[in-house]
Amino acid sequence: MSTPLPTRLRSALVAADFTYDRVAELLGPAAHDALGRNETTPALRRTPGGSPLETLVRLFLLQTVVDLDAAERALPGLVDRLAAEGFLERSVGEVAARLDVRPYAADGDSLWVVSDLTPGLDGGPSRVGPDHVLGISSASTSLAQLTIREPVGRSLDLGTGCGVQALHLASHSAAVVATDVNERALRIARFNVALNDLGTPVDVRSGSFFEPVAGERFDLIATNPPFVISPATGERLVYRDSGLPGDRAVEHIVRAAPAHLSDGGWCQVLANWVIPVGASWEDRLAGWADPECDLYVVQREVVDPASYVELWLKDAGRHGGPDYATRYDTWLSWFEEQGIGAVGFGWINLRRTGAERPVRELLEWPYDVEQPIAPALHDWAIAGDREVDLDSRLVLRSDVRQETLGAPGAEDPETVVLRQQRGLRRARRADTVEAALVGACDGELSVGQILDALAQLLDLDPAETRDTYLPVVRELVVEGFLES
Repeated sequence: MSTPLPTRLRSALVAADFTYDRVAELLGPAAHDALGRNETTPALRRTPGGSPLETLVRLFLLQTVVDLDAAERALPGLVDRLAAEGFLERSVGEVAARLDVRPYAADGDSLWVVSDLTPGLDGGPSRVGPDHVLGISSASTSLAQLTIREPVGRSLDLGTGCGVQALHLASHSAAVVATDVNERALRIARFNVALNDLGTPVDVRSGSFFEPVAGERFDLIATNPPFVISPATGERLVYRDSGLPGDRAVEHIVRAAPAHLSDGGWCQVLANWVIPVGASWEDRLAGWADPECDLYVVQREVVDPASYVELWLKDAGRHGGPDYATRYDTWLSWFEEQGIGAVGFGWINLRRTGAERPVRELLEWPYDVEQPIAPALHDWAIAGDREVDLDSRLVLRSDVRQETLGAPGAEDPETVVLRQQRGLRRARRADTVEAALVGACDGELSVGQILDALAQLLDLDPAETRDTYLPVVRELVVEGFLES
């Protein structure tokens, strides 16, 4: 029996040391960063030697033609087979890539991801076909950093594409299911599962949304759905367009996911959502959440309609085309008709708790955060589970710093700000009592004892001080400034 192609290809990639770290070392920081901007010239200048590693970089990452002899040395005995399978195109004496094979570092492992070629290198054409299979992107990286990596039993990669999230999920799940409607994506995802010899069963299934997993439950669902907000007219790019108008695809996932979550299970969504003119985005998203689920949302960015339309028309390679202005005007007109004032981008996280009073935490936080952000989101949820009362003994988180602002030489600061250095890196203003309380939280005294001492020191009513600041202490715990 012949050795399967994924196994043979993996052996060649390993032999060439075609890993993320070795490629970054070969290219150097400047050329590596340029490649991240879709510019290949600096990397071409760094890879003239013809070694197997240099050949694979030029062939797959830089999408340039390589000599047949060099390709045979880098992929011994594989060139003809890869050409027959659609990975390569061979002509007399030369070989070119038809698919991208890219090294990827994930959760401490060296992996490889096959996808369609990166469009738009060096300013070239960026138009892609409707069944284009996107590779590693900023969106897939963002979701990977968002996804909580606690060990789980079953996990679901909803809308797997080339399978990047499934590869991540396999590192901490007993079993993974990956679904998509794009048949090309499913074939490539299955190849990527075999290529990386994961050791965890990954079941790749065809179907829309939750149809392939009807009646099944999961401990973790991770999804980067086709969330582009559009009129759902014209050519559909499956990797970004659901075929549903507006943000209906994201709403459907948020509403349907709880029926597929085990007790304590999480659904984590990278998404866009509509911000209606004159309405609250928080109320709108909170209305989607199931009463048996806690909801944690972070809005990372808000984009006006014109900027949003420009972004996605350029992504589709329409910029400068003959129908660009017409498409632009049609899309903007639809936004106006729908009363869409802006589009929000961020993270939607559901946790099935069955609690009588589910948590609804919606935060607008466009500032820098620590990556991966998943541990901070997990801690945010766990903090909300803690009971905080006057007998609680709390400590200030070690990374919290106090900033004071005021006129030079003034006896008292005008403003005190508590600022986290890690995680979400939240900041909040604190009055005199709150700042003093936080400073006194070292685990020795209870919250009640600290508040009583501050009331006496500042000549405040003790009972009123307790009533006023115990809710503040609970906020400080939930927001991660204090911990037990």
